[in-house]
Amino acid sequence: MRKYFRGGVAALTGALIATSVVLTPAAGAAPKQDPDTAKLAGALATQKITWEECTFPGVAEETVKKFKTVKGLACATIQVPRDWHNPADGNTIGIRVSKTETAFKGTSRQGIALVNPGGPGGSGLPWGAAMALRTPVLASQYDFIGFDPRGVGLSTPLTCSYTVPNSTDVNVLNKAKVDGCLENPLTKFITTEQTTYDMDFIRVLLGEKKTSYIGYSYGTWLGTWYGATFPSKVHRMLLDSAVDASQSTLENTWDLQPRTRDRQFQEALLPFMARDNARYGQGTDPMEIRRDWEKAGGTREFVGQLFVAWFVIPAMYDTSQYHAAASAVASVIDASKEPATGTDSEKVEQIVSKMLATPDLTAENKAFIAKGKQNALAAIAKKERVAVKATTAAAEVETWDATFEAIRCQDGQWNQNLHYWNYWLADLTVNAPFIAPFMSTPLCAYWPTKNSMPKPDKKTFPRLLVAQSELDAATAYEGGLATAKALPNAKLISVDNEGSHGLFPYNTDCVDDPIVFYFQTGATPRKQFTGCQGLPLPHEDKTFEVGGKLTNGKIKIKMITPAVKEANKIVKDLLSGSSTAAADESGMPANL
Repeated sequence: MRKYFRGGVAALTGALIATSVVLTPAAGAAPKQDPDTAKLAGALATQKITWEECTFPGVAEETVKKFKTVKGLACATIQVPRDWHNPADGNTIGIRVSKTETAFKGTSRQGIALVNPGGPGGSGLPWGAAMALRTPVLASQYDFIGFDPRGVGLSTPLTCSYTVPNSTDVNVLNKAKVDGCLENPLTKFITTEQTTYDMDFIRVLLGEKKTSYIGYSYGTWLGTWYGATFPSKVHRMLLDSAVDASQSTLENTWDLQPRTRDRQFQEALLPFMARDNARYGQGTDPMEIRRDWEKAGGTREFVGQLFVAWFVIPAMYDTSQYHAAASAVASVIDASKEPATGTDSEKVEQIVSKMLATPDLTAENKAFIAKGKQNALAAIAKKERVAVKATTAAAEVETWDATFEAIRCQDGQWNQNLHYWNYWLADLTVNAPFIAPFMSTPLCAYWPTKNSMPKPDKKTFPRLLVAQSELDAATAYEGGLATAKALPNAKLISVDNEGSHGLFPYNTDCVDDPIVFYFQTGATPRKQFTGCQGLPLPHEDKTFEVGGKLTNGKIKIKMITPAVKEANKIVKDLLSGSSTAAADESGMPANL
C-alpha cells in the first residue's frame, strides 16, 4: 500500500430497534426519503464549531509535519446525539473532525470527501490531510475530511469492564467479557448505523448539500451503509479493499480472512523468496521453503507466531515490505538450525539481528523491522503478565477497548451456535494451518443484536467504484467481487497479482485513471469489471503470475488453490498433533 501510514493490522452493540432500519420501498412505491439529520439533531444543528490546530496521537512526528503543510488543516470536536433514534433524550457524544481547504474556489470545486481507513476502530482523523497529500489532483477539487468515528481515538471512546470469572473455560470467559460490555450504557450506540448519521451531520455542519467518500477495508462497509441510508446525499464513493457487503453481517468477511492469509503466504510470499535464493538463501522451491518453515516450528511455536504477527502479516497489508517479511521467514528458519538458547526476548533479538544482515534492506525496511521488533517484545511482556495473572484470584476487574468488537458484532447477528465455531476452528487447522494457531471463537458468537444494514434501493443507490486486489489477506477478493455484484450501479477494478490491502492511489494508469475520472465527472467504466496488472514486488523488474487467472476483468481464483492444498498436506504430514495457545493469550492481536 502506497501510504504515509496505515490504520493498523487489526487492524472493530445492544440491539437498535428494528424500526430504525431503512427498508427498500415496495414495487411501484416512491423511494423513501433520507433521514433529516439537521432536523433530528435539533439545537445541535446550530452549534458553534471551534476550529483549532490538529494533534494526531500515534502518528509519527515527521508525518505530522507533512500533514501540517496541507492548506486549511484544522480540527474540532462536534457534538452529536448519542442515539440518533432518540436524539431528544439529551445525551450527546463528541466526534473529532479534521478539515482541509485545498479545493480551488469556483465551479471546479466538487465539495467535501470524507475518508475512513477501516478497522473497525481505525482513527480517521489524520486521513483528511493524508488524502490531500496522496491525491493532489483530487485535492484541487475536494476538501478532504477526516474524523474519528464514535468510540475511536479523540472522539468519545468506548471502554468496557468485566469481573474475571473463576473459570478456565474460554466460553465462560468470553461471555463474561461480552456481558460486562453490554452493561455499559454507551455500548449499544457504538455501531456503524449510528456512525452513518454522524457522517451526514458532519455534512450538515459544514454546509454541504452532498458528500463524497473514500473508504478502505471496514470503511467500505461503513460507506455501503451510508449509501443505503442517505443515497441522495452521496456525490462520489470509492470502496477500496471491500468487505463482503452482499451479506447482512460482517461474519463472512472474518470467516474468509484466515484462509486469505494462508493463500497469500503460499501463493505470493514464498514464491517471491524462491525467486531470489541469493538474498534469502532458502532454495528455489516454495514448497521446500514451506517444509523448512514448518520443521522450524512454523506458527505452532511462540517465536514463529511473533514473527508472523509483527513482520509477515503487516507485509501482507503492504507488499512493498515483502523484502522484510521474507527476511523474517528466512531468519526464523536459519535460527532453528542452531541450538535454542535464551529467553523469548533474547531469541527475538537474535533473529532480528539475522534479519538486519539481509542484503539490500532500505531505510523503510529497517524502520519496519524496528517497529516489528518493538511489537514482538511488547507481546512477550504481555504474555508474561497474563501468566502471572493466571495465578491470582478471580474477581479481578479487567478493562478493555471494546470499539472493534462492539461494531463488528452489533452490525448484524453472527452465528451463536458454539458447536459451529468448534467446527470452524477444527476446519482451519486442516485448511488454513498457517494462521489457525492465531484463531479463537470470536466474541461475536456470544453477542446478541437485532441491528442490520438496510437493503440498498436499486432506484436510489449511488453509482460507485470498488477496487480489490487478488490476494488481499484482510478482505478477500471473493468478498469484493460479491459486493460489486450485489450493489446496484457498482463497478469493480480488479488488480491481478497484487496482495496489498488498500490500493488507491496505486500509481498505475489502469487503476488510478478511472477512479480520478469518476471523482471528476461521475462517469464509471463502461464495463462492470476492469482488470489491471499488479506492480512488481521489491527488487523485481516484472510482475509474476500467481494465484488465479484474470478473465474479462474478473479474477478466477480458488480459496484453497492447488499450491495451498499441497502446503496443507506438508503441514499435516510433518506436524500432525501439534498445538499452541490462542494468540489473544500470547499478547498478539486475535484479529490480525
